[in-house]
Amino acid sequence: MSQKFKNKYRIPSSRLQNWDYGANGAYFITICTKNREFYFGDIIDSKLEASELGILAEKYWLDIPEHFPYVELGNFVIMPNHVHGILIIDKNASVSVETRLIASLPETIYKTGGFAGNKNPMLHDNISRIIRWYKGRCSFEMKKIHADFGWQPRFHDHIIRNEKSFETIQNYIENNPLNWDKDKFYGK
Repeated sequence: MSQKFKNKYRIPSSRLQNWDYGANGAYFITICTKNREFYFGDIIDSKLEASELGILAEKYWLDIPEHFPYVELGNFVIMPNHVHGILIIDKNASVSVETRLIASLPETIYKTGGFAGNKNPMLHDNISRIIRWYKGRCSFEMKKIHADFGWQPRFHDHIIRNEKSFETIQNYIENNPLNWDKDKFYGK
């Protein structure tokens, strides 16, 4: 059921309530292009023949751990109109330079988050912040090549809760190009 915020209808969040999306764990992410347009290339012989935008989509996905050192990449695949990938958050594995630098600044600078205050997810190291960076970086560069490029506003996430699920999703991602003609994103 839609809700109103500032006199506009909003779709309720599909996020798991009371889950900290910055918590250590593995997350299966799917991000689609606007209107599921085939910006990233074509599947030929069960393999992506990447366009310039597809090459950039892969490049910036691979850059995620450089910007978020607490993230490890699981399997990922760039498809013609979407990206599937596993992001593994492990904040115990490293201390980021960014964290060391902001620790010396006054704390009040980071406690402002518009109407959400400190609850604003973009002020925290979590999945939303990572995906926002990825989509923003891709959009900035891709619009230089294709001015109409865009992402769907949201992304899909699934919290991976056990090893069996992790392996199933890793295999699904790996085999996604082989099964492209059966994929729900195939027909736009």
